[in-house]
Amino acid sequence: MPLALKPPPGARRFAVPVRVYYQDTDAGGIVVHATYLDFLERARMEWLRTLGCPASRLVDEEGCLFIVRALYIEYLRPALLDELLDATLAVARVSGAQFTLHQTVSGQQDCVRAEVNVACVSASRLRPVRLPARLRTALLDWLPNPSPETNPDPE
Repeated sequence: MPLALKPPPGARRFAVPVRVYYQDTDAGGIVVHATYLDFLERARMEWLRTLGCPASRLVDEEGCLFIVRALYIEYLRPALLDELLDATLAVARVSGAQFTLHQTVSGQQDCVRAEVNVACVSASRLRPVRLPARLRTALLDWLPNPSPETNPDPE
């Protein structure tokens, strides 16, 4: 069961514009439910790029990659063909080998709210590894109120 699907007050947000194309919709011009996952992924990948940690560099230089470990999503209203949306994220929690994001896809109103838990794994063995120090520091900077109580770092 996820925590609140809205970021806490004061949370930093990152947003990427997303246009709904014909390929994203069903015959009625409504976004197919699985397509929202692609929109959420785009936001995560662009955000990592702005942090100076694009996925390709993480693999090449750190030997790690990210997998979605858990996902909880609420579909609130349909998005339609040619609609301009924003895919957003805010950091909710950070620990040794994973982090959790609050994400939305919205236009005038939220279409989707999600909580996404992302785990860091070795690129060669696909086993959990600690977040690279540089990335972990950047993630902690995105928390609204970083503290040991709200962001445990288990062994």
